[in-house]
Amino acid sequence: MALPCVSRLQALRLSSRTPLFRCLCRSSSHQAADVKAIDEIDIPRKKTWDKTAVLQALAYTVNHDPTSAAYIFQDDPFLLPKSYIDCNIFSMSKESGKNAAKYILNMYPNLFQNDIAEPHIPCLMPEDTQTLIEGVSEEALNERIKLRRVKESVEMYDNLLQSGTTPSLETTNRLLDLLCFYGDRDPLSSEQKLEDEEREENGNETNKKKGDSRNTPALPTWRENNNAERIFSLMPERNAHSYRTMIRGMVKHGAFAKAFSMYTDLLNNRLTGDVYTFNALIMAAPHVKKEIKAKSTLILDMLHHMVQQKVQPNILTFNAALKSLQKIGRVMKSVALRTYTEMKALNIEPSLATYTHLLGVFYSYGDATGQAQILSEILEETAGKSFTAQDPDDVYFFLDAMKICVEAKDLELAYKVHALQTTEENWKLLGKHIMQITYYDRLFNIICLMESFDAVMKWYRELVPSRLYPSIGGFVNLLRVLEMENRLDLLPQIWKDVKLVGHNNKVVLVEEFLNLMVKDKMESQLQAAFADVTVDMKSTFDTRDQLKHLLKVHALGNMAILLSRDGRLEEAWNILKTFKEKNLVPRLAVIEELLDSAKATGRTSAAIDLVQLAVSFSLPNTAEIAQRVLDEFTVSEEQRIALQDLTNSSSSSSSSSSDSDRE
Repeated sequence: MALPCVSRLQALRLSSRTPLFRCLCRSSSHQAADVKAIDEIDIPRKKTWDKTAVLQALAYTVNHDPTSAAYIFQDDPFLLPKSYIDCNIFSMSKESGKNAAKYILNMYPNLFQNDIAEPHIPCLMPEDTQTLIEGVSEEALNERIKLRRVKESVEMYDNLLQSGTTPSLETTNRLLDLLCFYGDRDPLSSEQKLEDEEREENGNETNKKKGDSRNTPALPTWRENNNAERIFSLMPERNAHSYRTMIRGMVKHGAFAKAFSMYTDLLNNRLTGDVYTFNALIMAAPHVKKEIKAKSTLILDMLHHMVQQKVQPNILTFNAALKSLQKIGRVMKSVALRTYTEMKALNIEPSLATYTHLLGVFYSYGDATGQAQILSEILEETAGKSFTAQDPDDVYFFLDAMKICVEAKDLELAYKVHALQTTEENWKLLGKHIMQITYYDRLFNIICLMESFDAVMKWYRELVPSRLYPSIGGFVNLLRVLEMENRLDLLPQIWKDVKLVGHNNKVVLVEEFLNLMVKDKMESQLQAAFADVTVDMKSTFDTRDQLKHLLKVHALGNMAILLSRDGRLEEAWNILKTFKEKNLVPRLAVIEELLDSAKATGRTSAAIDLVQLAVSFSLPNTAEIAQRVLDEFTVSEEQRIALQDLTNSSSSSSSSSSDSDRE
């Protein structure tokens, strides 16, 4: 805030009122008192800065550049993706390169013994995966557990039992932790991880098509009588940690009924669960019961058990409860709201996943009103707040919220969602880059549907291509805005952007452009630009076969019209040849546009060729076309006779066809 303008004397008087200024202006007789006052000053301790504090401060000085690519692609300018497909290829290639580097680093650590990093960075050096302790001993077992060698750890445990040595309870619990976490198999290699991720993504796409939730549980992989169950049954003594580990492992790998059976054994042994055990059981509750009421009752029972066992819930507990209620359906709205109220009463701040699951509970196919109402209340409560990642499902909130805004066609609500997303560092919770593109695509679509032309173009310049590679639907919505505002002069520039993102070979988009460009005759300069766009579209389809098989008759006719308006009769004529090859009949408007172009350029021979073409197509208005050529063009006597012959032949063929129709 700017201070009012004052003179230097006034500033001096004002500043002299402060204790510090009076201390500096005192006479020498008060020096002893000054020393005492200085001794009483409480000097603050040295502030400890984060290691990246300087980088964070510099980052706030840099504004967003809407003309550059996304920050995750700032690697090699030559490799910057220029389309949606290139973006996916770039992301997968980058991740594949990281996995390949990790594989080489961990498989051949002997090649990376020379550590020249200063300072030493342990996470960049290969892991020490070689076992140093030989023989059968508990120390060797602990070493293999630490190295996450599942099979070797199980073999070492069995060898210890055969030798008559029983491992300690702590060591056996660590082995159970390893088995339950990895599902009784060795950790996946980089290649297996990529295959599982691809399988998971394909499964998510299938679930979306079927209308299922994204939170579909993993397929059961908990084998009967596996090593975890076998070792658990062989343990001479078990504590609460043993039961808790088994319960969480069973839930993670799909054995939900067994998890509740194990929880019963836990209670029978007068033991209690911890917060993570109850979180897992709450997540498993909807998969154990069949009836809706039984499912919700089981979830509430688990919460009551936490109270009885004096287990303090955390944010993941309530998120798990809301997520399970979401799986049950909309009938759980009142229960979900009570759960949220209880969460606030315990002073547990919600995360974005909390609101995501609340929106899911209120979801109803084809009716976004209920979700929009609860979303409006959520945004009022969260306005201006900064969130951090606390739950894996936090990344779905902004995506789901913007989807609700699009379905409800609520622009004001969409702006509020975007304002929350841009608050401080909330943008980090948008998820993967593909999810960010989807979010901005939904935002841009609702802006195109609801905003003014100036606002649409402002957002378009800000988002493309730095944050968004528009989809085909996004470009179609933008073209409709241009049509309503009669700003067809921007079509050539938009077509360049379409080429940039790789949509220039999409037939739907090409036909939409052609329909707009052929709508009205423009000034010569813009008409020439339209013709250039048409030629570019034509060259996109490599061969004439693609041109005549992919594009519809109406689109081909529009191409011929646009080229003829710019005086490019030869190119327009080549397009008409595709009509003949496909045995298709062009519209009369196409022939008339070509005649206008031939008249403007004084090409009588081209006009006569058009009449011959009309005769070959058996157009019903061939006689009128020939008469127009005779009236508006300067023809020779031979050409006049030829035109009359064409007129007579066309009239006789039309009369014969009409007679056959009557018969």
